[in-house]
Amino acid sequence: MTSLGPGEHTRVRRLPEKATYDADTIFAIIDDAPFVQLAAVVGDLAMTLPTLAGRAGHTLYVHGSQSNALLRAALAAGRVHLTATCYDGLRLARSAFESSIAYRSASVVGTIRVVDDESEWTRASDLLTDAALPGRSREVRASSDRERRLTLICAIDVTEASAKVSVGPTDDEPEDLDSAVWAGTIPARLVYGAPQPASDGAMARGNIPIPPSVEALYES
Repeated sequence: MTSLGPGEHTRVRRLPEKATYDADTIFAIIDDAPFVQLAAVVGDLAMTLPTLAGRAGHTLYVHGSQSNALLRAALAAGRVHLTATCYDGLRLARSAFESSIAYRSASVVGTIRVVDDESEWTRASDLLTDAALPGRSREVRASSDRERRLTLICAIDVTEASAKVSVGPTDDEPEDLDSAVWAGTIPARLVYGAPQPASDGAMARGNIPIPPSVEALYES
């Protein structure tokens, strides 16, 4: 088991019994999260950026426009902070104080660099595409030279990280156990609606089947 902490910036101090520094757990949360939040200081203001993250081992890839202020600020600093959260439902206790959401969250610090190697850029671009929809990178055309020039891809090499996981039954006070208040857990999950095909170009002229990446959304 590989440990990524506790580190100076990611040690869990509030409810440390919910913390883990296991790399597999941390990266599973990042892989499951629909998006991540990058944080950096832009000018004199701390800012966050919601974005996709692709992963290869202990390296995370993020992207934006070449003029993205937050990414440029992070690159100037040489490191960045990233968080990911999976919302898993509600934990309803008999009191408001003990009620909470069910979640898995990860907090990551790493060094950040521009991806300028052509082969790494292509791999990272595919990972980012598949972070939105697994398998989609095999179904779309390759990026054009113009698209490559416009897109800034950065690699974050993780140096420390932690996860915090809150699941299971609620922690009611003993004196509340016999109260006439409903308590329990309510699981939640992301559900996709029916695909709405585009109505232009070849889609309008012919019967193009739903691709495997989209079909797979309904098999899980």
